[in-house]
Amino acid sequence: MAAEDIDVFAIADEEAFEPGAAAAFEFMHIDEKGEEKPVSIIIMRTMADTYVGYVNECPHKGVRLDGGNGRLLSLDRRNLECGQHGALFDVETGVCVDGACVNKSLEPVAVAVIDHEVCLVGVKLVEDDGKRDPFAPGGDDDDGPVTLIMPD
Repeated sequence: MAAEDIDVFAIADEEAFEPGAAAAFEFMHIDEKGEEKPVSIIIMRTMADTYVGYVNECPHKGVRLDGGNGRLLSLDRRNLECGQHGALFDVETGVCVDGACVNKSLEPVAVAVIDHEVCLVGVKLVEDDGKRDPFAPGGDDDDGPVTLIMPD
C-alpha cells in the first residue's frame, strides 16, 4: 500500500493534550465489510510525551472504558481503567495488568503527530471534516460526546 493510500484524520493540535491527558472521541467508521459503524476511540498523551490510541472497549465484556464511573484513567493516572469492572490497562501497551481480563489487550489504534496535529492513522472514517478540539464546546457540527481527562 502506498503512503498516499493511508487514511489520516486530524483530531486536535498536539498542545491540546497535556501530558497524562486522555480523551474519548466518537466517530462513524467504515468496517472491513464496507458498513458504517459507530466507534469510540481513546487518545492519550502519556507522561513520557508519546501519544497512544485504543478502541474504547474493555476486552472483558465489550463495554466502554469510560462507562460506569465516566473516567478513562485510574485515580493515580498510571493506567487506563474500565469504569464498570475496574480492570487496569498499561497505558503504553494496552495490556490488562489487573482485573477480570489480565493479559488481554485493548485494540490499538495508530496515532501520529503530523505537523503538530494529533492524527488517527489507518482508520477509515465516514466524515473527514477536519481536526477536533477536545476543549471546544459542542455545537451544530458536534460529533457526539467527548470525554477529556486532565491531570491535576
